[in-house]
Amino acid sequence: MNYFKEIEGLPISLISERTQFTPPGGAVQANPSAQDTKTGTTTIGIIFKEGIIVAADQRATMGHIAEKDMRKVYPITDYVAVTIAGTVGDSLALIRFLRSQANLYEIEREVHITPKAVASLLSNVLNGNRYYPFMFQPILGGMNQKPELFELTPYGGITEKNNYAITGSGTTFAMTTLDRKWKKDMTEQEAIELAVLTVRSATNRDIYSGGESVTIAVIDKAGYREIDPVEVLKLVKKVKFN
Repeated sequence: MNYFKEIEGLPISLISERTQFTPPGGAVQANPSAQDTKTGTTTIGIIFKEGIIVAADQRATMGHIAEKDMRKVYPITDYVAVTIAGTVGDSLALIRFLRSQANLYEIEREVHITPKAVASLLSNVLNGNRYYPFMFQPILGGMNQKPELFELTPYGGITEKNNYAITGSGTTFAMTTLDRKWKKDMTEQEAIELAVLTVRSATNRDIYSGGESVTIAVIDKAGYREIDPVEVLKLVKKVKFN
């Protein structure tokens, strides 16, 4: 096996040998009929001049509000991160898988895996399980030579975005804010403030999104870092709805 031949930025080894990822008994939360409670979320990705912002609300629901400070933003590598919208079990199982495969990729090749390669791997896994799907609709973003941002569907559909991405039950409300406020070449601070405004605008109208604050992470040439929750909370308190 030639581990250095690539398809769409991904070694054949990862496409052919390592996409057969199905936990025993199938996807963790594969039976939609077993889910009799309504869940929701709002997650976004924003491209700014120097990198990517990924952000999400913090509410978890199980027919009632189960958590108000739920984490929905996860790093995969030092330069790639995902947001989660869907069932927690499926999401975390796939995140663990992506982390292990990305780490193996970087060890084998001695280079950073690109966001496009991680997105391609995840797309292959989701599509390979499309008849017994994972309830997982992520936003994946990171830095290569430039910021890269992708939306994926539970069936493996993948769309590269040039400005912003949105998933979750609060999509319509978040999209309205981003359509009005997003602009090219924003500074990091402008993008952070827009992320807070967007998520809080969605949680203000979508009853299934919420939480105490907003989780925000930045990915730029220096790598992945999360914004101090205290600083984010200050911005949350300043948000005013028109």
